Amino acid sequence: MKKIYQKIVIGLIAMLCVSLFTSCKKELDVQQNFPFEVKVLPVPKSIGKTDTVEIRCELRSPYQYDENRYFIRYFQYEGKGSLRTSPQGEVLLVNDVYPLASKGAFRLYYTSASEANQSFSVWISDSFGNEQKLDFEFNVKKE
Repeated sequence: MKKIYQKIVIGLIAMLCVSLFTSCKKELDVQQNFPFEVKVLPVPKSIGKTDTVEIRCELRSPYQYDENRYFIRYFQYEGKGSLRTSPQGEVLLVNDVYPLASKGAFRLYYTSASEANQSFSVWISDSFGNEQKLDFEFNVKKE
């Protein structure tokens, strides 16, 4: 009986050693790719020619990865206007990608250049390919 017990113990120890040595990895699995969402405060429904609308946005993610970068691009499919990331900043060119300086709250400034209804989309993406689309529509301001 003692020999059977010793063989069982030796077998269990051997299985434990094999499982310990085969389950180890040299590299840790660190998740870097986290989904995010963009929250936007309400904006006016109408805009007049040369008026500027401030669009307040906030990037929200359940986790933050320091090396993740965010980018912005936009496309205007109705009307004429310009989009900036600061009140006196550079005008963003349509469909060009620009880095976002902030990983939290940021503001966009849309200035109307026409007396027609205006519509445009903004895409916020990160360095892992996740993307959020925001659509904005402004009616003509009646004076």
